[in-house]
Amino acid sequence: MTGPRYPALIADLPSSVPFVGPETQERERGAPFLARLGANESVFGPSPKAVAAMQRAAGEIWKYGDSTSFDLRHALAASLGVGTQNVLVGEGIDGLLGYLVRLLIAPGDAVVTSDGAYPTFNYHVAGFGGVLHKLPYRDDHEDPAALFAKAAEVDAKLVYLANPDNPMGSWHDGAALVAALDDLPEGTLLLLDEAYIEFAPEGTSPVLDIEDPRVIRMRTFSKAHGMAGARVGYAIGAADLIRSFDKIRNHFGMNRTAQIGALAALEDEVWLETVKADVARAKDRIALIARDNGLTTLPSATNFVAVDCGADGAFARKLLEALGREGVFVRMPFVAPQDRCIRISAGTPEDLDVLADALPRALAAARG
Repeated sequence: MTGPRYPALIADLPSSVPFVGPETQERERGAPFLARLGANESVFGPSPKAVAAMQRAAGEIWKYGDSTSFDLRHALAASLGVGTQNVLVGEGIDGLLGYLVRLLIAPGDAVVTSDGAYPTFNYHVAGFGGVLHKLPYRDDHEDPAALFAKAAEVDAKLVYLANPDNPMGSWHDGAALVAALDDLPEGTLLLLDEAYIEFAPEGTSPVLDIEDPRVIRMRTFSKAHGMAGARVGYAIGAADLIRSFDKIRNHFGMNRTAQIGALAALEDEVWLETVKADVARAKDRIALIARDNGLTTLPSATNFVAVDCGADGAFARKLLEALGREGVFVRMPFVAPQDRCIRISAGTPEDLDVLADALPRALAAARG
């Protein structure tokens, strides 16, 4: 007997995932984390109105979800001031990244990204046989000018840029990105990941004609709306490109209850403003805790803070592991020199009390 006959592309891929989840880490350490501050989730939770809407919908989970996400798409289009033909709803940004790469990238096609940027995007590119060209950050920011120049050099079909950035929390002014688009080569699409846009300063998102064929944006209900487990993301772009996703997407991939919850969350602007205020206070507290321990923090337009550990990646990894032993789940950038930092998500006051208590011991262990 023989097993399945994998294509050469799949057979040659490593058996790996972009992230090891906190649940896996908890099983390995034999205990739950005391403070879950590593996945940039919103510990403040979703809107109570979204929770109530999902509870009411639970009894009808026997139904498939609307394959067009009609109600949510229309509400998103209205809130964004665009047409429904310009909005696509999908299974989180991660799912939409996979669809976009499948839509555009054939084996051997060039793709440009920053070295150390969101690894799930790289995972999808590798899975469809694309060739990644990665460039370093500049001053802890992704470098649009360098990315676009590399795209011209290698005839890239796709450039990935997160604004605000994960893992550093840095951001570019939207007007500067609009100006930089003059150097985006013909036939290259800019994938603009705006997962953290609700936390960013006014003017961070570039103002462009929605039918501009050079750009597609992706946003999510996982961060500010506190619905990471529901897996609801959306893409915004030119109608022709959005319509093309219908050729390859999973038309019944969206959970019905999640669609209903996301619609209620979108409508609760008061809760969103409350969460943004909670996140701002938490980031200030993280900066204070870091400063009390002789560490510095980077400016952040997200719901997390990059804490500069003042040494190299080896030391930051020791600190990360020591915090884990103390019951504090955090993460860190993967690539030098950004890996001198650890990344701490906004937490409740109780979460940050745990961090404040644990960090001195973890630092002592890492230095010892």
